[in-house]
Amino acid sequence: MPKIYFYIQHLYYLPQFLPVFQQLLKHRVDCLFIFNQQNTSAELIHAIAEKEKLKTRTVRNDYDCIEIYKQDKPDWIVFGNAFPLLKEIPPGCRTALLYHGIGIKECYYDKALSQMNIRFTEGPYRTQELRKRYPDIKVYESGFAKLDPLVNSTSNREEQLKKLSLDPRKKTILYAPTFYPSSIENMHIDWPSQFSDFNIIIKPHQFSLSNPRYKKQLTRINNWREYENVYVTKDMDYSLLPFMDIADILISEASSALFEFAALNRPVIWCDFIRLRWNYRGIFKYRYHKRMDSNILRYQDIARHVKKYRNLKAAIENELEHPENFQQQRQQYSSELLGNLDGNASRRICEFLLKEIQ
Repeated sequence: MPKIYFYIQHLYYLPQFLPVFQQLLKHRVDCLFIFNQQNTSAELIHAIAEKEKLKTRTVRNDYDCIEIYKQDKPDWIVFGNAFPLLKEIPPGCRTALLYHGIGIKECYYDKALSQMNIRFTEGPYRTQELRKRYPDIKVYESGFAKLDPLVNSTSNREEQLKKLSLDPRKKTILYAPTFYPSSIENMHIDWPSQFSDFNIIIKPHQFSLSNPRYKKQLTRINNWREYENVYVTKDMDYSLLPFMDIADILISEASSALFEFAALNRPVIWCDFIRLRWNYRGIFKYRYHKRMDSNILRYQDIARHVKKYRNLKAAIENELEHPENFQQQRQQYSSELLGNLDGNASRRICEFLLKEIQ
């Protein structure tokens, strides 16, 4: 029986892997999910494993992973990011990179990400960029597996909103801020009451909830949790996908979530009122630009930009009233960045992995 292992360095990598896992199950593949317990609690890992029917093991660090690989000798190991001990993986274990997001930061092109046996790419733009930077890289353009469940979704929006204690008669805003640079600190402390005509789902980044560095963000998020028209995601809500499925519009910064939601051809608000640390401002702003993939600016008109919080509500109302505003850009850019959105990216990845084993 073929063995394919997935390394879950951070919990938010899991939604990219699960559609591939579901395809592999159809072929009776032995799949193991290795969780880094420094980043996810044992209780949460156990609960998710039960819900998704995963076979799991936990490790304390990357060296523990190496011991598992040496002992079990899987056919493939799938990563969501770079793995620093790549050279210590035993011969015969092939490695694949299924990057955890679309990647709007320059680190998407780090050399360490291009040293695995295969790198799955989302669409033609990323494939061309990677080949231009690393002519010897081995890539397979598969599409974006993470979105397969949404492309094939048959969920009932009204029922899902009721489960979250939200009003199905209202339009639903999905606010999915990243941890840095974020708009959280510049959102009005009382903004849910100013948007009382809407349902608001707030899906913070995992780091905003768990990293002490972002404790001020957590304070604000917990305050917003108290409003009747707000649902703030819980630990088990590790995936953004179910909330994308029922939302009418998304608010975010320059983030993977923004491009993922735009691929559904629904309106997106791009928040420019982000909070930069002092060492990223003024004469140091070059550090921010260096952090981001400058090429992504060619896609910045995929959404309506809002430079000040005070303009946010009017922008949301306008986009909901005229969802066709950025439709052409959404469709064109999604094709370039995410490739074939036919709901079969995970099947293509599965078939590639199994063919290589044979």
